[in-house]
Formats: sequence, structure tokens, C-alpha cells
Amino acid sequence: MFRRSAAVSLALLLGPVAAVGCSSVTGPTGVPSNLATFGSSPLPAGSVPASAPVVRATVTDGLQSPWGLVVLPDGDLLVSERDSGRILRVSAKDGTRTEAGTVPGVVAGGEGGLLGLALSPGYPTDHLVYAYLSTEADNRIVRLTYDPAQPATRQLGDPAVLLTGIPRGHRHNGGRIAFGPDGLLYAGTGDSSNPALSQDKGSLGGKILRLSPDGTPAPGNPFPGSPVYSYGHRNVQGLAWDPQGRLWASEFGQDNWDELNLIRPGANYGWPVVEGIGNRPEFTDPVVQWRPSEASPSGIAYADGAVWMAALRGTRLWRVPLDGDRPAAAPQEFLTGAYGRLRTVVADRDGTLLLVTSNTDGAGDPRPGDDRILRVSVP
Repeated sequence: MFRRSAAVSLALLLGPVAAVGCSSVTGPTGVPSNLATFGSSPLPAGSVPASAPVVRATVTDGLQSPWGLVVLPDGDLLVSERDSGRILRVSAKDGTRTEAGTVPGVVAGGEGGLLGLALSPGYPTDHLVYAYLSTEADNRIVRLTYDPAQPATRQLGDPAVLLTGIPRGHRHNGGRIAFGPDGLLYAGTGDSSNPALSQDKGSLGGKILRLSPDGTPAPGNPFPGSPVYSYGHRNVQGLAWDPQGRLWASEFGQDNWDELNLIRPGANYGWPVVEGIGNRPEFTDPVVQWRPSEASPSGIAYADGAVWMAALRGTRLWRVPLDGDRPAAAPQEFLTGAYGRLRTVVADRDGTLLLVTSNTDGAGDPRPGDDRILRVSVP
């Protein structure tokens, strides 16, 4: 993701987190670089896992600009490729890939293309898959059938367009979609490099949207007749719920702070007036913030009492242990630099995490075998 490089004075610093398998590197100022803060005080040191997450297996490799990932009822995976517009099926048994189909209408370029995927809550019977994609004119959400029982050429149905008009830019297109525990579809959007859109409740850019499965604004949304659920965001690419049904979202900052936010309906998260913790009553502050060089967050998942956050520029996996609606301890960082940029993290049903690398997207440094999906055991 694009950022301007700027030297910023450091405030509210944490000391290093000591844990087996945790990395603690030093930034240019000589202070530890895991600079997550909460409110006006450093996060408590707290306890850390007895052991680090372990990469159990490479599920598959050789992917090109993978982005979205969902787990099918039989354990197989569907993964989207941003630039090719393809959806691939990956066998859970041996990692074999087959092409489910190419989504028509995708126009890749910059950070746009075929982005997030979501399965209908009724997928076992309705076979519906949702996708967030970029066209020449906008970003939009579509719905397709995917039925592997059909002949190979007809497994992926034609898309039905549910929502159009999400602003598209070379950068900051958002792209994550997910069904919440309420059965409604949520989407994270970006400001398309036009920051003023984030404060404009009439625009779909720089928002979290909440939709009925047919794409209409969900009943009970905070702004009647609008799909906008929260606003004042710069570029939301991570959505996850904890067991109490609270929605968490990761967000790219610009020069100063990346964010993990607890999302409340109708709340204004401040961009572009403030970035990170602003301590202004009209805006909702992030729960945790990071320096961009350590994060640039994309996907998030909830597992084992924590939010896990995939970092692109930071090339690491962050764990944020939670105590209700606040962190229980300082974030811990893992796998720093081991697999390059990390785009997506998904909690599988067996308690493991599925982690998608992002080194072939034009911003990374591809390694032999990139890009890949990893299976990670968490403590």
C-alpha cells in the first residue's frame, strides 16, 4: 500500500515483548519497534503464549496475487487471484488446484481487481459465493453460484450485481467482505485516495457497509436507507467477529498509525481529520495502533482469544489478545520476514489459521514458490 515516508516523533512507546518465537526489532530511533498503544497509555505487558504459532504445512503454492479466501463445507478452499480474476479451488487433502472459473467484468490495475470472497451462510444448499471486484468505473459486490457438481465449464455461474458505485482508485479500494453472525454481509471500502469521501456519508468510499444478502441496505442500519454502517475510514481490509459478536476491523493509516478498531454502528473513525488516537470526542479512537512500517494490515481473524492480523509492509503476523472489548496485553509479533508480505488470515474449523502471502502483487519481492497458503497452528 502506498504511504509517504515521514519522520514522526514517537509517543506512548511499549517496551519489547519477551516471548519464545516473538521477534523484537529496533527501529531507526533505537527504541523497540513493536509500537502498539491503547488510549493515552501503553498497553499492559501481560502474559504471552507459551509457544509461538507453528507453520504446519504449505497448503498450496504458485499462486499469482492471491487475495480472498473462504473454506468450503468439505474443508477445501476457494481463493481469488486479484489480477487474473480467477477463483481457484484448493484441495484440503493434497493442495491440488483446479480452476472454478474466471469472474467476468474484473479490471485489474493498481490495488484493484478480484478481491474479497464470502460464502453465503446457506451455501450448503444455495451454493452462493459473494465477491468484491473492481471494474473500469467502480468497485462492486456481486453474487455467483458455485456448484462443483456441475460440469467444469458451468461450475461458476454468471454474476448478479448487488451493489455498485463503491469508488475505485489506483490505491485504497478496500475489498474485504464477510458475513457476520447476524447473517448480514459486511464490506470494508477505501477512500480511493480521495480522503474527503471518508467523511461524506453519501459516498460508499472509506466506510464499512452492512447489507442484506440481496445487496440492499440492511434493516436497522444507523443511517436509514443507506448501507453505511461506520465511516471515517481510510482503507479497511480486515473484518472479524469475536464470540460475543463484536466486529473488529483493521485499517491502513498514512504517515503515522495503522489501526485495529472496534466497530460501532454509526461511529466516525476520524479519517482524514485524525489518524490513529486523536482523543477527540467526535471521533472513535482505535483500540490499538501501530507504526506503518510494522503493520500495513490487511486481513484479520479471531482465534484462541485473540485477533490475528496479517501485515503487508510489516511482513509479520500480529496477535492481539483480548479481554472483552479491549486488549488483555501488548500485541505479539510472529513470523517476521519469514514469508514476506501477508495478505489474508482465516480461522479454520480445526482451530488452525490459514495464512495467504502477497509477494506477487507488484509491491513485494517474490520468492521461489510464491505466493502460497500456509496452515498455522496457534498456541
